Amino acid sequence: MIVTKFGGSSLADADQVRKVFEIIKRNNERGVIVVSAPGKRVKSDHKVTDMLIECAKAKISGGGAEAKAGALLERYSLLVSGLGMGGDMYKLIEDDIYSRLSAYDIPGPDGGMSEAEFIDLMKAAGEDNCAKLIAAYFNGMGVPSVYINPLDAGFYMSESFGNAVILPESYDNIKSKLGGINEVIVFPGFYGYTKSGKVITFSRGGSDVTGSILAAALGASLYENYTDVDHVYAVDPGLVINPLPVREITYREMRELSYGGFKVYHEDALVPVFRQGIPVHIINTNNPSETGTVIVRQRKKQNHGGPVTGISSAGGFICIHISKLLMNTEIGFGRRILQIIEDEGIPFEHMPSGIDDISLILNESYATPEKTDRIMARFSRELSVDVATIRKGLAIVMLVGEGMLHSIGTTARAGRALADAGINIEIINQGSSEVSLMFGIDEKDADRAVKSLYNEFFKEEN
Repeated sequence: MIVTKFGGSSLADADQVRKVFEIIKRNNERGVIVVSAPGKRVKSDHKVTDMLIECAKAKISGGGAEAKAGALLERYSLLVSGLGMGGDMYKLIEDDIYSRLSAYDIPGPDGGMSEAEFIDLMKAAGEDNCAKLIAAYFNGMGVPSVYINPLDAGFYMSESFGNAVILPESYDNIKSKLGGINEVIVFPGFYGYTKSGKVITFSRGGSDVTGSILAAALGASLYENYTDVDHVYAVDPGLVINPLPVREITYREMRELSYGGFKVYHEDALVPVFRQGIPVHIINTNNPSETGTVIVRQRKKQNHGGPVTGISSAGGFICIHISKLLMNTEIGFGRRILQIIEDEGIPFEHMPSGIDDISLILNESYATPEKTDRIMARFSRELSVDVATIRKGLAIVMLVGEGMLHSIGTTARAGRALADAGINIEIINQGSSEVSLMFGIDEKDADRAVKSLYNEFFKEEN
């Protein structure tokens, strides 16, 4: 059995949905479909998820929600009519959107719905209504299909709105509740439910995670991920013309690249399938005959002659640098540092260190100014540090490749390429697995850094 996930670009309009239907019809092993919300039809268009967020924010602020809901429903109206479906489907979607909007006005036992809870409720409407529409369309085209609501599947998530994670019990729930269904299952991605019955979402791009969870829970032979590119490429095609396609990549490599800014695949989506050893196939909905990219536990061969598989970059990081004489002799110092940032609910990304200093790389989305102010005060008060400074506006550039493990001089080549481009390396960190090499640089230099590294490691193929 194959679990197949379709991204927003694959469901953006009626023509794209027809392509999805043909893909599913060609292989009866495709027994589970996971859908995203409709994406952009053209570059200047809006994603349905973004429209839902704006609608929710307008409702919260007290103005403009009706107009935004109208524009949103127009998208669904075009989709329904383009597929030749009746008004009943549109009415179902319309009633759902307005029901969600009105939920914010109903006071609950604790005084009403929080803003974060309401935004998640609205965001989830994109995937949920798309799944209902796809199931109805498939049935109308003669392919027996059933829409499954995540609550009915026991798809439970942690109570962290906008950034939830799956609860372990969900895997057994899914296997028990979905394992015996013979029709094509159409499952909405991106969201699930708390144990108290509230709608809650993953972080953006979380439909990839939903598909991976279903593949692992159901013991799929393959997890297909349909998107709008022919391959994963060695670098962002927006930065380099005709970059080298990557036809085969390991779980570890893909996770490192996704973390470092690759937009093709959600960084957390590989964890469930990695544990089960299920291969992932990334394919272009608009060009399904192309080989695509396969993500596996171990590659059979290198994609090219060099040690690097791909290069990515992401901005929005800060570095807190702590210095204290004889830090290395103070037992428990590192634990206390991590406890302080844990108390603020902040995960750390990297932590390079010396004998008298430590640098903490944190994501700005977690490390708000209020939190960092409290952290710095505690470092001074509780740890008696000599110096504590914050560096904002950092980008992380990731050089990733299993081949780096057996290659000499990779770091030297990367450093030379960045130096030749006039880019200052502020932080450098290599994981113990030697699959990735991280450079911390100024955000303004990120694109230039990626280009210079690509020319260094892929210039012959390029």
